[in-house]
Amino acid sequence: MSSPRIRVLLVDDEQPARERLRQLLAAHPDVEVAGEAEDGVQAAERIGELGPDLVFLDIQMPGASGLDVAASLGHPRPAIVFCTAFDQYAVDAFELSATDYLLKPVNRARLAAALERVRQAPLRTGAARAVDLPADQPALAPTRFLARRGARYLVVPAVEVVCFAFDGGVTRLLTATEQLTMQPTLAQLVARLSPGQFCQISRTVVVNLDAVREARPFPDGTGEVQLSNGMKLPVTRRRWRTLFDRLGG
Repeated sequence: MSSPRIRVLLVDDEQPARERLRQLLAAHPDVEVAGEAEDGVQAAERIGELGPDLVFLDIQMPGASGLDVAASLGHPRPAIVFCTAFDQYAVDAFELSATDYLLKPVNRARLAAALERVRQAPLRTGAARAVDLPADQPALAPTRFLARRGARYLVVPAVEVVCFAFDGGVTRLLTATEQLTMQPTLAQLVARLSPGQFCQISRTVVVNLDAVREARPFPDGTGEVQLSNGMKLPVTRRRWRTLFDRLGG
């Protein structure tokens, strides 16, 4: 039986580096290059659009680094092979569960070894599910998020997020001081977040549990939370018990 095809995304801000990888990968018949990206922000968008099995990811890029992109991915996620001219990022890369770390210029033997490591590991099983936060924490929940302020993208640590809200067809990330927009839908975010840190309190809002300053129950079984930025938000009846339990109740 033939092995499954590995759909690959190439991410590098230098076109010659992407072209070299394409040429080297052409020697592997089970590998299909599904797309390319030339910076970190575009990489995050293409990963969401294409759902690749494997990403060859440069580290030093404009917009957001490869490490930021990898940290922004939740579960399920593609295998990551970092490709860089610098070796000082290796520890950070493997803390983000990279499959391999290739130094440029990439040679055929090291590339073949990296692909074999990918073949030996289970590939991702499709797009994130539009469901509530699972009972068990995903293996790799995001520690940073890419969010947009006007024409610029910012890297926001998870600890600085107060809540996510879906409003007017747009997903918004709220911190203590500002409101940014994001590419994923709220349902996609929900499937990626750590239930130990985040809790969905309604169809349109997910809160950071560390940002909850007060939780008030109502006689009808619903409730209300007040967040660290002063916002007061309703909690639906079916989500109140989950929120209460995760807050330590």
